Amino acid sequence: MARLCEGRVAIVTGAGRGLGREHALLLAANGAKVVVNDLGANVDGTGRDASFAAQTVADIKKAGGEAVVNGDDVSSWTGAKNMIDSAVKAYGRLDIVVNNAGILRDRMLVNMSEEEWDAVIQVHLKGTFAPSRHAAAYWREQHKASGGPVMGRIINTTSTSGIYGNVGQSNYGAAKAGIAAFTIIAARELKRIGVTVNAVSPSAQTRMTEGLRVVTDEQRAMRDPKWVSPVITYLASELAQDITGRVIQAGVGRIAVCEGWRRGAEAPQVADPAEAGRLIREMLPNVRKNSGMDGLELD
Repeated sequence: MARLCEGRVAIVTGAGRGLGREHALLLAANGAKVVVNDLGANVDGTGRDASFAAQTVADIKKAGGEAVVNGDDVSSWTGAKNMIDSAVKAYGRLDIVVNNAGILRDRMLVNMSEEEWDAVIQVHLKGTFAPSRHAAAYWREQHKASGGPVMGRIINTTSTSGIYGNVGQSNYGAAKAGIAAFTIIAARELKRIGVTVNAVSPSAQTRMTEGLRVVTDEQRAMRDPKWVSPVITYLASELAQDITGRVIQAGVGRIAVCEGWRRGAEAPQVADPAEAGRLIREMLPNVRKNSGMDGLELD
């Protein structure tokens, strides 16, 4: 089987366990040199343990691949810059950034604290922005030097909680919806230098989703994180140069290309609030309702 990412250099954040680990392993199996970034934190973001990233690196090397550990904080401006610089220093270049690191602080809105909101937004949203921004600056300089497309890849991690909405996750869902919007905008901005930006919404059984539902052994097999990584690896390859600005669901038996917000029914603007209300009520039955968590079921 052809190795889709032969010689390319990838950073995968949150690659010590779960989805990130599977992404790193499959990228390496497809010829990529991988910077395995992970703080080894608990699901809520507390604690540190470098052994998880080290184990992923050891497993990649055991299989004949190349990888190094990186312990920078993705939500730190300087940490993210150092992560990009470390990849270039280790392997002489950077081709791929997979923004996967994340935490959970689930709480109903009326009970959520400021700290719980800030922590999740910081890790997910800023932790996607900061590495992407520094990688984009690197690729812009490479483009200026070569004059040609740089074949750079940013692959972000969104969630059904963000693109469809999930009760009890207003902080996480807002961050993940922001990542989907960030993906579309960054794709439009970076297309001119040959960088693609896509997002994947994974459906998988990991430590972040373990307590959300009871699953059978068959369902657990369908939710194995390994089913998400083939999409990541293809998007990271040079074969995917024409795919950008997309949100793709992967896992639980399917790969699906998502459709974003679109303008539905409309009416001419009016000055009278009561008339505006009447027009809205007339339009509501003629537009699709919001999706449920399966992406299809209507609320």
